[in-house]
Amino acid sequence: MDKLNRIPGIEESSLELLEAAGFLDVEALARAGTDELTAELQRANSILQITAHAPSRLLVENWIHSAREISGVTGEIESPAEMPVDHEQSPPVAAMLNGAPFAIPLPARVLVSQQLAVSDIPPAILLNRYSGELDVRTGRRIPEGRNPKAKTGNTANHFVRFSESVIGARLEIDTSRLRSTDEVGEPMVRLPAVKVSPANDRVALIRAPRTETNLGRDPQSRWYIRGVLHSHPLSIAVGAFVTLMLFVAIPLAVASSVLLLLSGEMPRDFKWVPGWLIVFPLVMPLLGLCYLIWGLNGSCRICGQSLFRHRHHRKNSRAHHVPGLGYILPLCVHILLFRWFRCTHCGTPVRLKE
Repeated sequence: MDKLNRIPGIEESSLELLEAAGFLDVEALARAGTDELTAELQRANSILQITAHAPSRLLVENWIHSAREISGVTGEIESPAEMPVDHEQSPPVAAMLNGAPFAIPLPARVLVSQQLAVSDIPPAILLNRYSGELDVRTGRRIPEGRNPKAKTGNTANHFVRFSESVIGARLEIDTSRLRSTDEVGEPMVRLPAVKVSPANDRVALIRAPRTETNLGRDPQSRWYIRGVLHSHPLSIAVGAFVTLMLFVAIPLAVASSVLLLLSGEMPRDFKWVPGWLIVFPLVMPLLGLCYLIWGLNGSCRICGQSLFRHRHHRKNSRAHHVPGLGYILPLCVHILLFRWFRCTHCGTPVRLKE
């Protein structure tokens, strides 16, 4: 295939613009239309800003003419334009319009709320100046009863259809066991649905606590339980307790280990060290196992981030924080004392009590 640089008088920027529009060779350019290619190049140049001004229609027409001479491709013969016809004067079309539903104008606020542009809505078809063939669909509806009565006579004839091609075939259906719809008993009586009180509604409990939970409490205090209900409140409470015990046990275990080692090496100077301090180093594996089960699995119901594990990112401005202690230790204390907390990551209030 011949490249576009064989076209005389075409610049390098114009070549880049044509390639950006999808025209990579002379044959593809020769098969393009003048108006369509001009509009496509203007659109591509407005986005990519390859040239200061998009090529004019005359220049594009010269390119297409040169490309057709090089490749030998002739232009497509344009079909004559069809004249618009007024179909509203036709009786079948008038009957179709009378039976068609009315269109209700769409309010502007609906377009804004759904983020729809005017170009996203397809244009209506005007039948008073329509070009081309029109498919007219009209018909009459025959009203029928919703529950037609069953015809009297042989009941088996309504349920079994005999084949005309096979005469004397054996009937495999016991017609004595067939019944008509008139013989069916009365319809079953539907019992009314049991109404659940708002206090026991599961969706309402997830959104807000019970009325008696915060009865007599100040809404501005921390004792006022707020937020959405966590899906696993007991697991979060156990995870907060284990994490808090781990914060306390780690320094005690380190200090106890050092004192026990010093008492073994220098018994005269450290004979006052009691032997029961060995409990703190021994309890560390148990606390570590509990932390792996409940601590690492404790997460926020809203954002799903881990609550009892340190993360290097910017925390929410409303998170529980004490200078010098960080975020996790105040969060554990707040959960165990007040039975609700604000997520360190998203700041959403979450409660553990209904």
